[in-house]
Amino acid sequence: MLSKPTLIRLADMICGNEPFTYFRYRSSSYLTRFFIGIDLDYTHDGSTRNVWVEEVLAELNAKQPAAPRLPSREIISIIEHLLHPDHFLFDPRLDRTKAIDAVKTSLESASLTIAELPTGLVRVCPLSGEFISTAFDTPPTERLLTFKPEIFKVPEKSVNPKLVSVMMPFNAGFRGTYQSIKKVADYMSLECLRADDIWDNATFMQDIFDLIFSARVVVVDFTGRNPNVMYETGIAHTLGKTVIPITQSIDDIPSDLGHHRALKYLPNEEGYRNLCNDLYKRLKSIMDSHYA
Repeated sequence: MLSKPTLIRLADMICGNEPFTYFRYRSSSYLTRFFIGIDLDYTHDGSTRNVWVEEVLAELNAKQPAAPRLPSREIISIIEHLLHPDHFLFDPRLDRTKAIDAVKTSLESASLTIAELPTGLVRVCPLSGEFISTAFDTPPTERLLTFKPEIFKVPEKSVNPKLVSVMMPFNAGFRGTYQSIKKVADYMSLECLRADDIWDNATFMQDIFDLIFSARVVVVDFTGRNPNVMYETGIAHTLGKTVIPITQSIDDIPSDLGHHRALKYLPNEEGYRNLCNDLYKRLKSIMDSHYA
């Protein structure tokens, strides 16, 4: 269950009251719409907005927990609905990043936090140094999988739905490949990075983990059967990322990954041009399905 101070803060966030003005302001009718939008039959009675919302939250907070260490399903639905990307569109005063941070801070006292999925949606989960597999677009709460990494530190950064991470051998022979991938990403107004583009952590592998964790899509180049790329692909699959394999030779793809359709290319001008065209089609399909 959530504490009363947490419920008070959530009520102000739902209303869009001070100091949470980066949430959408909701008048009486819009408060009713907010709850109806998640199949909760509550109609604002004209009383003080935040007091009424707090009373509703207190009633729902008293219901049976959805799972050990979690509040009720209704409270979870409200929090996740509050941070839905659609509520932050078309108004420059709104700030979803600040909103997510505010909710995270409020939930810390209940040992809860917010996990962001590649779809842009969020899920309420226990705060225990664990992270959530993002394999499901809209997983029911009880199916969220948690892992406690021993080698990597779970990054504080959010999942970036426009980030394409690239995993490939770090040598000059792949410069043209990486430039082709970046060219497509730039054309689609996406962000494209590989680990040598950043230096945020003391260890290189932590930068790689952060990059995979934060990405919507991970492009992996299996050319040459580089063991680091294989390892990084396993991390991406475990985190539920959309992985796009590319290679100069289909024979370089391990048999266990043969069911993943790869983009084959040649390391020459025509080959890079074909790679751009094929990658654009694949990324467009992925992004179109994400924003549909």
